[in-house]
Amino acid sequence: MSVLDYPFDSAYILQKKKSIKKELLANNKFIDKKVAILSGSTIGEIKNILELFLLNYGIKPEFKVGGYNRYFEDLMFDDGSLKEFGPDFIYIHTSNKNIENLPVPQDTAQQVQEKLEKEFARYKTVVEKALSFGAVVIVNNFEMPFYRMYGNKDAVAVQGVVNFTTRLNLMIADYIATKDNVYLNDINYLSSLVGLDNWHNLENWYLYKYALSVDQIPQLAFSVAKIIKSALGKNKKSVVLDLDNTLWGGIIGDDGVEGIAIGNEQPAGMSYTEFQSYLKKLTGLGIMLNVCSKNEEAIAKQGFTDRKEAPLSVDDFICFKANWEPKSINIANIAKEINIGEDSLVFIDDNPAEREIVRQSLPTVTVPEVKSPEDYIKAIDRAGFFEITSFTKDDAKRNEMYKQNAQRAAAESSFTDYTDYLLSLNMTGEIGAFSTAHCERITQLINKTNQFNFTTRRYAQSEVEAIIEDKINYISAYAKLVDKFGDNGITACFIASVEGTNANIDLWVMSCRVFKRHFEYAMLDYVVGKCKEMGVKTITASWLRTAKNVIIKDFYESVGFEVTMDTEDEKRYIYNIPDDYEVKNKVIEMETV
Repeated sequence: MSVLDYPFDSAYILQKKKSIKKELLANNKFIDKKVAILSGSTIGEIKNILELFLLNYGIKPEFKVGGYNRYFEDLMFDDGSLKEFGPDFIYIHTSNKNIENLPVPQDTAQQVQEKLEKEFARYKTVVEKALSFGAVVIVNNFEMPFYRMYGNKDAVAVQGVVNFTTRLNLMIADYIATKDNVYLNDINYLSSLVGLDNWHNLENWYLYKYALSVDQIPQLAFSVAKIIKSALGKNKKSVVLDLDNTLWGGIIGDDGVEGIAIGNEQPAGMSYTEFQSYLKKLTGLGIMLNVCSKNEEAIAKQGFTDRKEAPLSVDDFICFKANWEPKSINIANIAKEINIGEDSLVFIDDNPAEREIVRQSLPTVTVPEVKSPEDYIKAIDRAGFFEITSFTKDDAKRNEMYKQNAQRAAAESSFTDYTDYLLSLNMTGEIGAFSTAHCERITQLINKTNQFNFTTRRYAQSEVEAIIEDKINYISAYAKLVDKFGDNGITACFIASVEGTNANIDLWVMSCRVFKRHFEYAMLDYVVGKCKEMGVKTITASWLRTAKNVIIKDFYESVGFEVTMDTEDEKRYIYNIPDDYEVKNKVIEMETV
């Protein structure tokens, strides 16, 4: 485990930040992003520690740091430097020290309401201005005050600062819920986790103008980093779970199905029941569950089929590996079967020896430290493996989609001719230019897709929105695919920049769920048609090597593109569009919208 993985030692990180950074920079595979941090208080150490967590996620930040307590002026009266910097992310670090219109005991209810509306209006103005720079915006809400004039009544009295802050936070939450490209860093929750006495440090404030204890800066930076990595599609996708003493208490092969601890009838089973309920909720967010257990499969499944009080059922799992093979082999096979990278998996096992074997054998699989069953939920939840910055209909259907893929794989095995198999799927598709209605899913797909991804470019939602508006300089396309097993949703998108009679493919991504089903041919047919409509004669393209996209290295050549440059890490191509271009998709009935 990295020293930056949860649960981390904040004091150690603060003390060893230079050596940690040096070690992280030894990895030369990063996404470069520009991050502006605008200040409501001192932020120097916040920048330093945020850099570490971003590097740990494979994100190399270039920072622009605003002046001390000048977040409002830096945004509203930019001297041109912020615009020139061109931030991908703007983080506005404020705290309750920046609330300018707090109520006092002699205020009337009307005066308090006016102060509340004035404070919110200022906050909203700052956010709107930050969005005008085309960046993803991250803002704090406000932590509670460290003293209460009214005691417990401070939460009830309209003049109470606790009441005022709570109402302001709710207004901020309701506002952000309506805005694209704005994410909330919930310091109200963070401060409650550690306690206000630990979050506030008046000595740090009086001496250095840090609005929180220096000791808590790693917690703050970790929270912001989780939002950024999620917005860039770096979340985990699936949990792989041991069974005995992980999903229930006891060993089912020895204790029998009736002897395992599960359900709320006895204290020993309650923690496991709550953990299963938590995992069940994760499936509603599109997180896939899998089993990897040293057990007899039939006996292992009885823990779900015969114990009805178990919140999970066998159907909640995509892969169910209960055998006597090494767990590292089973986990690698799970990744292959559901066709996701091993780095998208989180493995939970109560046995420290098994955890260490998996860490050594599969170093990209995330293996958190878990202690007692009461600790399992916290170990997953606090680590932010599944931090949500966007949630689409396709996310909600992900588990069902992967189950349908298993059905497709079973159907394919019964055919000797691959084209016959494709025709048997009765595939239909929808394809069209980027639209506002699909903007969130398109952005998500761009930032999550790694295998069928030629250029590895990532786009913020604001950039996708700009492409939607520009019909002259860009060709864009999204595509959906449906077959007899179900709806795959939006699984492909394409961006080409047009200059004169040439279109350059800036981005082409496709979900691994639909690759090699001639969907890529249907996309190319559509793009060539759009090029002809616009008078484009040639298409240029490139492939940039990553650890995951070698599978498509020769794709452009296979569809008629000519190689113009060929190195180990990069290939470039040109395609002269023939007047008599023959469509390549013969198996999918496509509808253009």
